[in-house]
Amino acid sequence: MTLKKTLLASVIGAAMTTAVLPSVATAETSLRMAYDADPVSLDIHEQLSGGILQLSHMTFDPLVRWNKDLSFEPRLATEWEQVDDTTMRMTLRDDVTFHSGNAFTAEDVVWTIERLKRSPDFKAIFEPIESVTAVDDTTVEITTTKPYPLLLNLATYVFPMDSAFYSGTDEDGDPKDEIVKNGNSFASSHLSGTGPYVVTERQQGVRIAFERFDDYWDEDSPGNVDEIVMTPISENATRVAALLSGDVDFIAPVPPNDLERVREDEDVQLVTMSGTRIILFHMNQERVEAFQDPRVRQAFAYAINQEGIADRLMKGFATPAAQFSPEGYAGHVESLEPRYDLEKAKQLMAEAGYEDGFEITMMAPNNRYVNDAKIAQAVAAMLARINVTVDLKTLPKAQYWGEYDERVADMMMIGWHSDTEDSANFHEYLTACPDADTGAGQYNAGNYCNPELDKLVAEANLEVDLEKRAEMLQQVEQALYDDAAFVPLHWQDLAWASAANVDIEPVLNVMNFPYLGDLVIHEE
Repeated sequence: MTLKKTLLASVIGAAMTTAVLPSVATAETSLRMAYDADPVSLDIHEQLSGGILQLSHMTFDPLVRWNKDLSFEPRLATEWEQVDDTTMRMTLRDDVTFHSGNAFTAEDVVWTIERLKRSPDFKAIFEPIESVTAVDDTTVEITTTKPYPLLLNLATYVFPMDSAFYSGTDEDGDPKDEIVKNGNSFASSHLSGTGPYVVTERQQGVRIAFERFDDYWDEDSPGNVDEIVMTPISENATRVAALLSGDVDFIAPVPPNDLERVREDEDVQLVTMSGTRIILFHMNQERVEAFQDPRVRQAFAYAINQEGIADRLMKGFATPAAQFSPEGYAGHVESLEPRYDLEKAKQLMAEAGYEDGFEITMMAPNNRYVNDAKIAQAVAAMLARINVTVDLKTLPKAQYWGEYDERVADMMMIGWHSDTEDSANFHEYLTACPDADTGAGQYNAGNYCNPELDKLVAEANLEVDLEKRAEMLQQVEQALYDDAAFVPLHWQDLAWASAANVDIEPVLNVMNFPYLGDLVIHEE
């Protein structure tokens, strides 16, 4: 069958199949893909997550985007210049149409950045922006409160939204531009972007269907995929089996246990690369008094065998971590290494007065990160060796994030890829003193707070001398390590696989935001 294009990009109410692997178009330009989870919403400002950013690159376009070498590629912004220390002027494309038919102008950029600045998840990284002004229809000026070295980095996360489409009120009288975390809103179920694909069908947790946008501006794109159906398959074995049997054409992620099996199949191709997403556990100092003692936090860090987890559970498909910043990031400290030492951990617990241990609750997702539930089980078993009794609960991603936002457990797992490809972003979101007004510490489930480090990061974000800035960020990493602000586990490597005729390698990147608009499927 052929998917029927709907008016605008609204979710249709037609009956939808509930099969795990729905039937899809059989045309040569159709792609059947399976991720481990689907995006939680169609509102790209509701949650700062990999799934939402993957959706953003399919249905919207950013002002600029990253190349494989982490340089900047023009997209909706064609050129830019630094007018003065705090002002950047961007020239915009004048031939772009939203899915609704509305024309894209500078006013949409202004509207979008102002909305980002009030999004609970995004406002912290957009806090440096003081104002955005539409000079004319194709020119916008972005002004920062102080000199800011990462403005182009931020521009990669500005996906201009259709301000006319999202203005006014819905049938219930609620504002269409309302941002509702983990709830229902107009923007969470309706979408009008400038991107290569229109959403034509969506059933949360079952399938989401896309069709190529007829009026897509990028006529130079090599992409030839007309239709995409994405099916969430959380079970690793089922997802891999779907690819190997030919039921789907593209899967992500490929679990470590199946890498060799996929690599040896002549009908599929495997693409892997080192990752920059840190997987870690927070220790909530407001819920557990013992976590207020740095010796206890250090004991937990010494009790957990990161290298063992990477070797045995991840089959070597991960890099053990002792800090936020992977190699190549400005804040990376070469001398920091995982510090597994069980006797040292016991000694620190005894020094802190907790030789007999205590009880804690722990929570982790079971379909968000590679082997997340198994990793949590392993960590719980390791903590038992220092007399810490762990009540572990794992949840599907869709349920987990609501619980995470409420900080419902004493230790909680999170993975984080720096949104700006910069070390400061880790601290700003994960260990900065929580501040609901600024968005700082938005995902700091440990409630760790060190104002001196916050100040140092703020100063680094004003430092245009990149060598000096790197030294400042390395001081932050060293201090977080010394204070055991969190328990780092590893940087998760990346793996994708597809049918042999689906040319995925050119559209993949270390950020794990495949540029599917440029995907080419070859004739078999």
